Amino acid sequence: MRIAVQGQTALQGDYTPSGNSNAAIATIAASLLTDAPVTLQHVPNTLSTEQMLHLAEQLGATVTRNESTIQIETPHIQSRSLSASIINSFPASLLFLPAILTRRRHAHVEWEQSSPRIYPHLTAMQDLGLTIEPDSTGVSITAVPWDTAELALPWPSVTATALVCMLAATLGTKTTLYNAASEPHLRILQHQLVQMGAKIEGIGSNLVTIYGLSGEPSGANIQLPFDHIEIASVAAIAAITGGQVSIQNVHLADMRMILKVYERLGLRYYLQKTDDEANRILHIPEQDSLRVQVIGDGTLPIDTSPWPGFPSDLVAITTVLATQVRGTTLIHEKLFDNRLLFTDKLKAMGAQVLLCDPHRAIVIGKCQLYGEYIDSPDVRVGMALLAAALGAEGESIIDNAELIDRTFEQVITKLQYIGARIEVVQS
Repeated sequence: MRIAVQGQTALQGDYTPSGNSNAAIATIAASLLTDAPVTLQHVPNTLSTEQMLHLAEQLGATVTRNESTIQIETPHIQSRSLSASIINSFPASLLFLPAILTRRRHAHVEWEQSSPRIYPHLTAMQDLGLTIEPDSTGVSITAVPWDTAELALPWPSVTATALVCMLAATLGTKTTLYNAASEPHLRILQHQLVQMGAKIEGIGSNLVTIYGLSGEPSGANIQLPFDHIEIASVAAIAAITGGQVSIQNVHLADMRMILKVYERLGLRYYLQKTDDEANRILHIPEQDSLRVQVIGDGTLPIDTSPWPGFPSDLVAITTVLATQVRGTTLIHEKLFDNRLLFTDKLKAMGAQVLLCDPHRAIVIGKCQLYGEYIDSPDVRVGMALLAAALGAEGESIIDNAELIDRTFEQVITKLQYIGARIEVVQS
């Protein structure tokens, strides 16, 4: 999909985020652990959730939809294999392994052993005592129940943490996981496992103890959280365009570090209480003049780190925001390689950005951005480039814009509703 974006229009109005796509992916996978019905509410209609539901149906699940509510019932797991093509195109498919192993006791994963992508996840399963045997096309995995296990992840991997939690709930008696990832979508997955009959201590923390099911896993009814990454992205876009936007359904606990970083970039906001004690309305007023908040005339450092630190998923759009802030910002992407390479596209639009290495970029603001032809490489960068285009002078063309909808439900339509001048020129 190709879109044309007219910049420098201040966004105005109320914005309602969708459910968390990553939470949907994890909870869909966990729903196949049982033959009982599982209901998921606030499921966003994104490319990634649709792909996950399609794979669930291929494995034997019956999926019933009623708007954003989905019921999943899986009488039998019909396959023990995950193909290399599925894993390479959609790594989240690995999250179905616990269901296959729990209910069929054996799984086969096609995998090119020269690729390191799934090695940490296989290592975590092997550390739990599962039998993993390489063969000519991948690895065969055999479920081996255990009484007590302790596992320390070398890195707080979201996928590895989800795999361990699901396997521990169904195959282990007591499992202690150190250095666990603790993102909001993992918290929801852990609550789902509790509803299905497990006991979990330390939900949403880096030290988690899982007491496995004493019988068959039961069904569950899970309400997904609203997407904090979408909320943060729209807040940045509102500030970049000089708009006044009120964002609904903000879970403050998921936004504290994000808002702290935005404050240091000079972004003003205020929170309004609602009848729902857990959620707030985030108001982004028109910004007078964004300026870095540092002592003296120094450089503002912004570092990504594992949750509850500042998330890597926001590093691209925060870099765009920094181009509109007076002062110098050092963006340090500590978690992933190459997530800052997109800054060449910002430079083509007029930004003053010095890429020091694949992990660090110096941004000098404030600068005027100008419309440009942009090819979007992935969903996070796509949202950032859309933000840049909305703040730029003139028209920008963004190619591969369908990637933005991979994780964010109808975000282009929702931005149009609050004034964004975006036109689909090629579907």
